[in-house]
Amino acid sequence: MELAHSLLLNEEACSQLGEVQKAEFLFDWLRYLDKLLLATSRSDVRERQKTLVEQLLSLLNSSPGPPTRKLLAKNLGILYSIGDTFSVYEAIDKCNDLIRSKDDSPSYLPTKLAAVVCLGSLYKKLGRILGNTFSDTVGNILKAMKSAESQGRYEIMLSLQNILNGLGAAATSCHRDVYKAARSCLTDRSMAVRCAAAKCLLELQHEAVFMWTTDLDSVATLCFKSFEGSNYDVRIAVSKLLGTVLAKAIISKRLGTAASRQSIRRVSLEEVLELLGTGFLRGSSGFLRASGDMLKGTSSVSRDVRVGVTQAYVVFVSTLGGAWLEKNFAAFLSHVLSLVSQSHPKATQTQIDAVCGRRCVSFILRATIGGLLGEKAQIAAAKDICQAIWKLKKVVDAVMSDGNLETRLGSADVAAGQHMLVCALQELGNLIHSLGTTAAPLLQDSSAGILDSVISVSTHPSVSVRLAAAWCLRCVAVALPSYLTPLLDRCLERLTVLKSSPEAVTGFSFAVAALLGAVKHCPLGIPHGKGKIIMTLAEDLLCSAAQNSRLSAQRTQAGWLLIAALMTLGPAVASHHLARVLLLWKCVFPVSPKDLETEKSRGDSFTWQVTLEGRAGALCAVKSFVSHCGDLLTEEVLQRLLPPLPCAVDLLTRLSSIVKTYGSPLKTPSVVYRQRLYELLILLPPETYEGNLCAILKELAADLTAPDMQVAAFTFLLPPLCHQDDLLILSPLLQETDHRFIEEQLLLGSGIACGSLEYDPYSIYEKDVDGDSVPKPLPPTLSVISSAVKLFGVVCARVGEAQRLLILEQLLDSVKHTKGARQQVVQLHVVSSVSSFLKYVAGAKGSLGPEEMRRPALALVMGALESSSPLLRCAAAEAWARLAQVVDDAAFTAALAQVSFDKLKSARDVVTRTGHSLALGTLHRYLGGISSSQHLNSCVGILYTLSQDSTSPDVQTWALHSLSLVIDSAGPLYYVHVEPTLSLIIMLLLNVPPTHAEVHQSLGRCLNALITTLGPELQGNSTSVSTLRTSCLLGCAVMQDNPDCLVQAQAISCLQQLHMFAPRHVNLSSLVSCLCVNLCSPYLLLRRAVLACLRQLVQREAAEVSEHAVMLAKDSREELTPDANIREVGLEGALLALLDKETDQRLCRDIKETLNHMLTSMAVDKLSFWLKLCKDVLAASADFTAVTCVDAMQEEEGDKGDDASVLTMRNDDRSRPFTNPRWATRVFAAECVCRIINQCGNAHSAHFDLALAQEMRKRDSRNDFLVLHLADLIRMAFMAATDHSDQLRLSGLETLLVVIRRFATIPEPEFPGHVILEQYQANVCSAWIASGVVSDLNDLRRVHQLLVSSLTKIQAGKEALSHLYNESASTMEILAVLKAWAEVYIIAVERHKNCRQPLKTTTCSEESVRNGSCSSDGLLDLVHTDLGTLSRLWLAALQDFALLTLPSEFASQLPVDGGAFYTAETSENAKLHYSNSWALILHATALWLTSTGFVVADPDEGASNLSRPVTPTSMCQGSSSGATVKSPEDVYTDRFHLILGISVEFLCSLRSDATMESITACLHALQALLDVPWPRSKIGSDQDLGIELLNVLHRVILTRESPSIQLASLEVVRQIICAAQEHVKEKRRSAEVDDGAAEKETLPEFGEGKDTGGLVPGKSLVFATLELCVCILVRQLPELNPKLTGSPGVKARKPQMLSEDGSRLVSAALVILAELPAVCSPEGSISILPTLLYLTIGVLRETAVRLPGAHLSSTVAASLQALKGILSSPMARAEKSHAAWTDLLRSALMTVLDFWDPVDGTHRELDEVSLLTALTVFILSTSPEVTTVPCLQKRCIDRFKAALEIEDPMVQIKTYQLLLSVFQYPNPAVSYPYIYSLVSSVVGKLQEIDKRKPEDAAELQVFQEGIKVLEALVAVAEEQHRSQLVACLLPILISFLLDENALGSATSIMRNLHDFALQNLMQIGPQYSSVFKSVMASSPALKARLEAAIKGNQESIRVRTPTPKHPQNPGRNSSIQLKTNFL
Repeated sequence: MELAHSLLLNEEACSQLGEVQKAEFLFDWLRYLDKLLLATSRSDVRERQKTLVEQLLSLLNSSPGPPTRKLLAKNLGILYSIGDTFSVYEAIDKCNDLIRSKDDSPSYLPTKLAAVVCLGSLYKKLGRILGNTFSDTVGNILKAMKSAESQGRYEIMLSLQNILNGLGAAATSCHRDVYKAARSCLTDRSMAVRCAAAKCLLELQHEAVFMWTTDLDSVATLCFKSFEGSNYDVRIAVSKLLGTVLAKAIISKRLGTAASRQSIRRVSLEEVLELLGTGFLRGSSGFLRASGDMLKGTSSVSRDVRVGVTQAYVVFVSTLGGAWLEKNFAAFLSHVLSLVSQSHPKATQTQIDAVCGRRCVSFILRATIGGLLGEKAQIAAAKDICQAIWKLKKVVDAVMSDGNLETRLGSADVAAGQHMLVCALQELGNLIHSLGTTAAPLLQDSSAGILDSVISVSTHPSVSVRLAAAWCLRCVAVALPSYLTPLLDRCLERLTVLKSSPEAVTGFSFAVAALLGAVKHCPLGIPHGKGKIIMTLAEDLLCSAAQNSRLSAQRTQAGWLLIAALMTLGPAVASHHLARVLLLWKCVFPVSPKDLETEKSRGDSFTWQVTLEGRAGALCAVKSFVSHCGDLLTEEVLQRLLPPLPCAVDLLTRLSSIVKTYGSPLKTPSVVYRQRLYELLILLPPETYEGNLCAILKELAADLTAPDMQVAAFTFLLPPLCHQDDLLILSPLLQETDHRFIEEQLLLGSGIACGSLEYDPYSIYEKDVDGDSVPKPLPPTLSVISSAVKLFGVVCARVGEAQRLLILEQLLDSVKHTKGARQQVVQLHVVSSVSSFLKYVAGAKGSLGPEEMRRPALALVMGALESSSPLLRCAAAEAWARLAQVVDDAAFTAALAQVSFDKLKSARDVVTRTGHSLALGTLHRYLGGISSSQHLNSCVGILYTLSQDSTSPDVQTWALHSLSLVIDSAGPLYYVHVEPTLSLIIMLLLNVPPTHAEVHQSLGRCLNALITTLGPELQGNSTSVSTLRTSCLLGCAVMQDNPDCLVQAQAISCLQQLHMFAPRHVNLSSLVSCLCVNLCSPYLLLRRAVLACLRQLVQREAAEVSEHAVMLAKDSREELTPDANIREVGLEGALLALLDKETDQRLCRDIKETLNHMLTSMAVDKLSFWLKLCKDVLAASADFTAVTCVDAMQEEEGDKGDDASVLTMRNDDRSRPFTNPRWATRVFAAECVCRIINQCGNAHSAHFDLALAQEMRKRDSRNDFLVLHLADLIRMAFMAATDHSDQLRLSGLETLLVVIRRFATIPEPEFPGHVILEQYQANVCSAWIASGVVSDLNDLRRVHQLLVSSLTKIQAGKEALSHLYNESASTMEILAVLKAWAEVYIIAVERHKNCRQPLKTTTCSEESVRNGSCSSDGLLDLVHTDLGTLSRLWLAALQDFALLTLPSEFASQLPVDGGAFYTAETSENAKLHYSNSWALILHATALWLTSTGFVVADPDEGASNLSRPVTPTSMCQGSSSGATVKSPEDVYTDRFHLILGISVEFLCSLRSDATMESITACLHALQALLDVPWPRSKIGSDQDLGIELLNVLHRVILTRESPSIQLASLEVVRQIICAAQEHVKEKRRSAEVDDGAAEKETLPEFGEGKDTGGLVPGKSLVFATLELCVCILVRQLPELNPKLTGSPGVKARKPQMLSEDGSRLVSAALVILAELPAVCSPEGSISILPTLLYLTIGVLRETAVRLPGAHLSSTVAASLQALKGILSSPMARAEKSHAAWTDLLRSALMTVLDFWDPVDGTHRELDEVSLLTALTVFILSTSPEVTTVPCLQKRCIDRFKAALEIEDPMVQIKTYQLLLSVFQYPNPAVSYPYIYSLVSSVVGKLQEIDKRKPEDAAELQVFQEGIKVLEALVAVAEEQHRSQLVACLLPILISFLLDENALGSATSIMRNLHDFALQNLMQIGPQYSSVFKSVMASSPALKARLEAAIKGNQESIRVRTPTPKHPQNPGRNSSIQLKTNFL
C-alpha cells in the first residue's frame, strides 16, 4: 500500500495486483491524492497536471465502484481548481461522450455513472468559469435520465445538485428543466432517488424564485405525494425541502427581495399554514381534486403523509427561527390545534385516527416550543396555551348548561374541542415540566390562571380530556414540588364535594392518582396524613358505588384507582393501610365457586360491567401493591393475599360464556379484566398459583389462537423477543430517532392504534419509560396479548411435561388450521409465546423435557423462519437458537445447523435465505462457535456466498449481519478467516451501490466485529498485521464517505475501536473533523456515535482533540454544520450548546461525561477559557433584577472600590455564543465552576495565593491563576444563586460555599490584616461566619439575624411547620437549622479558646490581637443569647436520634406519636436526616454542657449558690407523665448518658460509610465532656463504663487509619485515665480523713491491683489502656513487638525517624503510659511497671536518631518525659512497693547502659546524647539506692567520661549541661562519686581549649558550659577544698582576657570570650575574695593581665555608644529548654 502514496499513480505496481487488491490500491491512491493536492504547490501541480488528468480520466473506463468514482470526481475538481483550466473542456466533453454512449450493458454502467459524478464535481468546484458549457451538459444529463435505472437517476440528481451549487444564479435558464426532472424523481419507486431529488430541489430553490412563489402549491402537492409510501430518510429529506420552501416564501415577503421587483403574488402566513394543513388533513389528493372516497368520507389520509407533513411543520418553523415563532405564536398555535378540531371531522373520524392526529400535533408543539423558544418565551407560550384552553372550556360550558339532556349528550361540540384540549393540556404539562422551578412566576400569575384552567377541565365530558388534565397537574407537581400538596388537597376537596357527578368523580380521581404518581419524583414527599384521607375516601367511594346506578361504574373505578395509586408511595405508607386494602380485596371476589355460579345466573349486563370494572380495579391495586411494596410481601401477607386468586382465575374461565350471555357491552371490560389478571400473575411468584396453572394455560392458549384482532401487530409483540442487535437489520423505524414519537404509528401499521392514555387510566400513576412524556398504554386488545405472551412463558415452563406437550401440539394445530390473514395473526401470537417460553426456560437454566417435546417446538419455529414478515423471521431465529440452548445436546444443535445449511443450498427465494442465514448466526451467538471448526468453516463459506448475491440486497444484509454474529462469537477461532473476510468486506464496500444503505450497515457491523476480534494485535508491526490494519482503516474511510448517516455512525464506532486498540495508527485530526461535522446531525444514532467516540478520545487526549477541532473550524469554509459554533467557542462550547438543545437522555449523559473529562484534564491550563464559557452560559439568561439590587446595597454601604461593579453586567448587544440556555444547562455550568475550583485545588498553590499569583503573572503573562478570577467566580455563583430555578439556586449556593471554603484564609496583599473575600461580603451568608472571613461584628450581625429568624421559625416544633411536604421534610429543615447553629457555636467556642490561650509569640501586633479577641468573643456573645433555646432543641434532637437508632426489637418501646421533630409514621425517612446532622449537634451540646460545667453558674449570686439546678429540659419531662420533677443530679446524669450513649453506639459499630467528620465530631464531643470535673467523676467512679469506652476507642483506632482520628481518640483515653486518677486520689484522701486516728497499716488499698497486684483483662481499666497504647506503639514501631524481635531471623535495625503524625501518636501514647501507675495500688503498680519501662525504653531505643546540633527527636523527648514521670511516681517510694520498684528500675538502668555495648554484639548507632539524658533522668529521678550500686555507678561514670572524649562540640555541650545537673544533685551520696571521677577530665578539657583558643561559636559555647560546671563545683564544694578549685579556675579565665590593643583587632569569638571571662571574674572575685586575693598575690603576671583587661574594657565602653547585647546563641537557648523539659 505504501506504493500508492505518490502524486502520480504507480501504474506498474497497480497492474501486478489482483482484481480486489487493485480496487483497494486505486482507492488508497485517490485518498492520498485528495490530501496531497491541497498540500502541493501550484507549480508542482501544473508540471504534472497533464499526466495526472490522463490517469484520472483513464480510471473512468475501469468501471470504478461508487466510493472510488466519488473520490475520483473530487480529485479532478481539486486538480483543475489548483492547476490550469484550459484542458477542462476536453474532460467535460469526454464525460459527456461517455454519458451519451449507447452501451447499456451492466458492465458499462459504472463508467457512465462515474462520468455523471465527475461532471457534478467539476461544475461544483469551477462554477462560472465553465459558464457557457453548462446548458449542453445539463441537457445531456437530463436526456440520459429518461433511460437510466434507479442508480443512474440517483447519481444524476446528486450531480445536478452539484452543478446548481457551483453555478448559482448563472444556471437560471435551465432551472425549469431541472425542476421537471426532479419532480418525477421525487415520486420515484426507489427511496434513494426520492432523497436525491429532494436534495436537488433544495439546492434549486436557492435561485429558482418560481418554486416559492408561482409554483408553491404544486411543490407542496408534489411533496405530499412523495411522502406516500416513503421511508424515514425520504420523510427527513422531503420535509426539509417542503419546510424550507414554505419558510422561504414567508421570508421573501419580509425581506422584499426579487419578489417585489417582479410583480409576483405574495404569500401570506395564513396561506402557507393552509397549504400544510391541507396536506395534513387531505394528504396528496390536493385541493379540488378530491377523489370520490374523500367526498364520501371513507378514506383517511395515509399515515406516512401525515407524519411527513408533521416533520415539515417543524422544519418550517425551525427555519424561520425562535424569534419569528415568538411573534407569531398565537396564530401558529390556533392553526396547529385546529388540525384535530371538529371542523375537520375526517382527521379524527375514528379513535385510531384521532390518537395519531393528536400525536402529530403534540410533536409539532413539543419540537417548536420546546426546541426553539427560550425560557421567557416559553412562559409566554404557556399563557397562550392557557387562553386556548379557557376558550375551549367556554364552548363546552355553553353546551353543558343547556338544560335538555338529549342535546347535551349528543352534541358534536363537546367532541369538537376534546382533541384540541388534549393536545393543549399535554403540551402545557410538558412545557411546565421542562421549565421546572423556573415556571414558578407563571403559576403565581393570577391573570393567567393556569391551575384554574386545568382543574376546570377536569370535569370535561370526554375521558381523554380528563386524563390529559390529570397528567398536566402531575407535570406541574413534578416541576414545582411545592404545589403538590395544595393541588392534592384541592382535588380531594372537589372529589368529596362533587361526589354525585360522574365526570367529577373520574376526573378528580384521575388527578389525585396522577399527583400520587408524582410523589416519587418529589424528594420531599407529601404529609403522611394524606394517605389516610385518600384511603378513607376510596373506601367511601367503593361502599357508596351501589347506591346510585348512574355513578356505580365511576365510583368503583375511582375507588380502586385511588388505592392503586396510594400503593406507589411505598411500604412506609402502604403498611398503615394494608389491612383495609386486603379486606376490600377479599370482599370483591365471591368466596366459593358455588357463589360464582349463582352470581352468573343473577346479574344483568350493567351489573356485570360494574362488577368486572371493580374486580379489574382490585387486581390492579394488588398489582400496584406487589410491584411497589415488595418489602411488605411477607409470608403472612401472602397468605392473606392469595385466597381470592383461585376465584379470580375461575371467573377468567367463565368470561367467554358471560360475554355470550350478556352481549357486546361486556367485551371491553372482559378484555381489561383478563389483562389485569395476567399482569398480576406475571408479578407474583409462580408457586403462589400452582394449583391453577392448567386452567390459566388453557385460557392463554385460547386467547392466543382465537384473537379478535384482524391485523398482526408484529412490531409491538416481537421486538422484546428479538435480540437488540438483530432489530438493526429490520426497518430503520425500529431504531431510535428524534422522531420516534410520531414514527411509532407507522411502525404499528394502519389498522392498529398508537398508545394513548385513555386506553388505560391506571397507567397515569406509573413511571413512564420515556422519561417526561405522557404514558402511552396500548389498547386493551393489544396489551392483553402482550401480557398473555409473557405469562405463557412462565406458566408453560411450570406445568407438567404431558400438559406442556399437549399445549404445544394444540398451538401447532391452530396455526395449521387457520388460513389467510388470520393465519398470520395466529402464527405471530403462537411464535411469540413459544419464544417467550424458551427465553424463560433458558433464563431459568431449565430444560425442555423429553425428546417428543422437540418436534412441535421445532415445527412451530421452523414455520416462522420462512414467514413473509421479516420481524417474525427475526424472532424465530432467536427462538431457534434458544431451543438449541435449552435442549443442550450437541447432536441436536448440529442437526439444526444442518437443516439450515441444506435449506440455504437449495432455496432460491429471499425469505428462506434470509431466515436461515440469521438462524446460523443466532446459533453461534448462544452456543459460541458450535465447538467444531468444521461447522465454522461451512457456515462462513455459505454466508460468504450469500453476501455476494448482488441481485438481492436483503439477502446480502441478513447474511452479512449473521456473519458479524459468527465473528463475534467465534473469537480466536476466527483468526484463520480474518483475511478473506476483510477482503470480502472491502470489496463489497467498494462495489455495493450507495442506494443499498442497509447492506453497508451490515458491512459496518462485520468490520466492527473483526476489529474487536483482532483487538490489541492491531498494534503489531508485522507485514500481515499492517496489511490488515490498512484494510480496516480503508474500510472505515469508505464508510465515512457514505451518504447514509447510519453507515457513517458505523464508521465512527469502527474508528473508535481502532483508536482503542491501536491509537498511533488512527489519524486523530481527520477523525475529530469527522466528529465535529456530524455533531449536530439530524440523525440521533449518528450523534450518539459521535459522542460515544468523543467521550473515549478525550479520556486520553483531551487537549489534542480540542486543538484539532478549533484548527478544523478555522480552516474549513463550509464543511461545518452551522449549529456548532466551534470557531467561536471551541469544541467545549459547541458541546455545551448541544447539551442545551439535546433531548435524548443518553446523549446528554455522554455530553456531560465528555465535558467533565475535558475539564479534568484541561481546566487548569485553559482557566480563562473555561471560566468564560461557564460565565457566558450563566450570564446569557441570568435574571438581573436580583443583581442590580445588590449593587445598590453595596453603593449605600459606601463600598465604592473598584470591585463594587463586580455584579453589574454589561448589557452589550453583541451576539452571545449562548442564547437563552435552559436551566439544566446553567446548572451544569455552575457544577463545572465547582469542578474547576477543585481541579485548581489539586494543581499549583498559587491558584489560592494572591500575592504569589500576581508575582508569577508578572514573570510570565501567560500564567493564569484562579485567585485572579475571584470576582468572576463570585459573580457567577451569585447569578446562579439568585435565579428563578431552584436547582440553579442550590448549585449557586454550593458554588459560593466552595468559594468561601477555598478562599477564606487568603490574605489581601494590599491591605495587611484583611482577607481577600471581605470585598464581596454583602453577597453571601451562611458559610460566612464559620469561615472566619469577617472580623467586623456588624457584618456578622446581619448574617446572625438570618439564622435567628430561622431558629424562631422552628421553635414552634414539628406541628407549626408547613404542611406542604412530608413530615420528614420539616424534620430535615429543623435539623438543618440546628446543625447550622451547632456549626457556628463550635467555631465560636474554638476561636474563643484560641484567643484566650497565652500569647506565646511576640510577633502578633497589638491591634490584631485586639481585633481577634473581639471578634471571637463577639461571635460567642451573639450565639450566647440564643443558647438557652438552642440547648433545649439540641438535646431534644439528640434524644430523637437516640430513639431512632435503637434496634428494631425495641420498636414497641418508642413513643407512639414520634419524637420532638419527627412523627412515628415517617421515622424511616427521618433517620436519614438525623444521620446527616447528629454529629455536629452532639459536639455543640457537649461544648454547651462543658461551658456550664453541668451546673449553671449565675454570676450575680456569688459563689454560695453555684450549683443551682438547670430547668429540666423537655427531654426529661413527659417521660413519666410529668408527675415527678427530676432532681438536678438526675437531669445531669440523663444528659451525660445521652451524649455518652450516642457516641459509644456510633463508635462501636462504625459502618464503612461513616464520614470522617462524624467520627471527629463524636470524639471532640467526648473530649469536651471529659474536660469538666463532674462527668469525669462519673466515669472515674464507674469502672465498667471507662473500660467499655476504652474498648470502643481501641476499635476506632484499629479500624480508622486517619492520624487525626487516632490522636483525638488518644486524647479521650488520657482524659479517662485522669478521671480514674482523680477518683483514686479522692478515695485515698477521704479514707485518710476518716481513719485519721487509726494506724496507717490498716488503710485499705485503693487503685487497681488492690492487695494482690492482679489485673483481670476485661475488668481492668489499666489493662485496657495498655492494650490500646501497645496497639498504637507497635503499629508505628513494629520492633517493639517482642514476638517479632525475639524470632531468630530479625536483625536489630538502626533507629529511625517517624513521620510527624507517627511521632505525635507515639508521644500521646507515652503520655498516657506515664499516668498509669497513679491509677494502681502499690501491688498493681508492680505488675505493670516492667511493661511501662519496656515500652518507654523501647521507644527510646528505636527512635534515638543522631540529629544535627545534638537535638533530640520528638519521640525521644516524649519517652524521656514519660520515663521521668514513671521514675518519680510516688509508688517507687511507697513502702509496699519500694523494694520491687528498686529492683525493676535497676534492671531498666542496666538495659539503657547495655545500649552502648549490646550483649548480642549487634552495633546500633544510637544517639549518645539521648542515652546520656536517659541516664541523667535515672540519676536525678530515682531514689539513691537505684543508681548508687557500685557496678551501675561505675558504668554510668564511664559513659560520661567517654562522652567527654567525643569530638563533636554539640555533644560536649550537652554532656556538660547534663553533668552540671548531676553535680548539683542535693544528695552527696549520688553526686560525689561523679564529681571525684569527672572533674579532672573537665579541667583537662578546659585547659586544652585554653591552649588552642576557640575558633567558632560551638567551641566557645563548649568552653562556657565547662566553666559553668566548674563554677557549680566551687559552689557545692566543702570549704577546705574550695580554694584549690578557685585556684584552678582563675588562671583559665584570666588567660582569655585581652588588653586594649588586642581587643581592637580581636575576632568576634575572642571578644565574646573576653567578655565572658571578665564577667565571671567580676562575679567570682567578690564571692571568694580571700582565695582570689591570695591567687593574685602569688602570680603577678595574672594580676597585670587582669588589670590591663579591666582598663581596656572601660576605655572601649567610653568610646562606643551603648550597643544592644548580642542575641543569645540559639543552640544554648534550646539546650536550656531541654533541661527544663526533663530534669
